[in-house]
Amino acid sequence: MTTKPPNDSALEIVCFGEALIDFKETTSLGFQGYCGGSPLNVAVAAARLEAKVGFAAQISRDQFGDALMEHLHTNRVDTRFVTRSDDPSTLAFVGEVNGEAVFDFMANGAADTRYDPQPRPILPESTRFVALGSISLLQEPTATSIVEIIAKHRERTTVFFDPNVRPALIRSREAYLTQLQGLVGLSHITKVSTQDLEWLYPGEALDTIAERWLAYGAQAVIITQGGDGVTLYRSDHAPIDAHAPAVDVVDTVGAGDTLSGSLLVALLNKNPDVHKLSDDDWRDALTYAANAAAFNCTRAGAQPPTTEELQTFMS
Repeated sequence: MTTKPPNDSALEIVCFGEALIDFKETTSLGFQGYCGGSPLNVAVAAARLEAKVGFAAQISRDQFGDALMEHLHTNRVDTRFVTRSDDPSTLAFVGEVNGEAVFDFMANGAADTRYDPQPRPILPESTRFVALGSISLLQEPTATSIVEIIAKHRERTTVFFDPNVRPALIRSREAYLTQLQGLVGLSHITKVSTQDLEWLYPGEALDTIAERWLAYGAQAVIITQGGDGVTLYRSDHAPIDAHAPAVDVVDTVGAGDTLSGSLLVALLNKNPDVHKLSDDDWRDALTYAANAAAFNCTRAGAQPPTTEELQTFMS
């Protein structure tokens, strides 16, 4: 059996995965809390740019879960596919080493690791993109639930995958690489950072990795390189580079998620069918997303821009 959402309530993008609280280190043993989780950040980023976005996950009924629900609602993210649980919320503690964010997690038995909706939901016919990734795919039953739901919708949606690798939670690198191959093959668009790739394939050239992932089944591979911009790889096409302006970086947390959410919006406004996107379409969309990510870095925590903020920033 499956459940159907109201016919009169359209969604263009649905993001699946974890919802957690990021505690950003401010002083020794001092932390500031922010609503986070990579898929949740992607959903918020897209919603702030005026897309019709839904979020699918299990969220705790504890005080952190209530804050997460309020954050989603404040940002006009649809929560019809959110279930609630008495299990605790996942907590992430975020520090910085050599300019890169490092994470420690408290996630054992957490609500978002136990997402298992029965019956499986059916997404609205209006849905054009589904997004998955990050630590939600490291825990059962959540990982299987997400993959099953997305596989049922793959023929009529574009699947966007960001592994957002968190080595602290990966028990076996070899097993993870095997799982990763299947997830890249499930996706139409895969986005990954050079930081992730250095852990996955130390010393390998970016174009070699991109070619391998395209052979797995992805139709587009996007590699982000921090302040150096992003590069798109497709089979039988020359790579496309996009750059963003330099900014005074306050915080890099959420930058990659902001890029993902804003990219989905940009592609939605052009053509969600990957095959029908021209080189100029891709270049415009990637530049738009890179600017959104740069803007996010000017504020603490994952704070993606609104449409008005991004237009002002890019003008």
